[in-house]
Amino acid sequence: MHKVAALFLSALSVFANAQTASQPSSIELPPGARLLLTAKGQGVQIYACTDGHWTLKGPDAKLLDSNGQQIGTHFAGPTWKLTDGSEVKGKAIANQPSPESGSVAWLLLQAVPGTGTEKFAQVAYIRRTETHGGAAPDEACTSGTTSVPYEANYSFYAAK
Repeated sequence: MHKVAALFLSALSVFANAQTASQPSSIELPPGARLLLTAKGQGVQIYACTDGHWTLKGPDAKLLDSNGQQIGTHFAGPTWKLTDGSEVKGKAIANQPSPESGSVAWLLLQAVPGTGTEKFAQVAYIRRTETHGGAAPDEACTSGTTSVPYEANYSFYAAK
């Protein structure tokens, strides 16, 4: 009887894991989205002390290509700007917790209409994944600002 119960529980566990793996994440892109550019963000998330807790002011990060060369910056807005002047602003539409403790959430952002220029003119969505660090400090605060180092992958997509 114990072997049958163990076998049943094992099969149930495999089924549950398969169900979880096939569920879409909350930051899934709309069908037909086309990848335009990827960059690694490396910098800090800046927090201000507001009413005894840390509130996000915005990022201050470099955007790096796959060779580690700086191709742009990421700053409050949120805004991404390439060294050639291309720029786009985003608005968060979905998020999910980072699997890494102490890291900022993974995000899906929609480009703010009319803000994409040059290379970013076709950007409809921006996705932040693979975050490392950047979460607000847990302790209460009394005043000031703090900067928390972080890294993330940013992917820029066109709509269909």
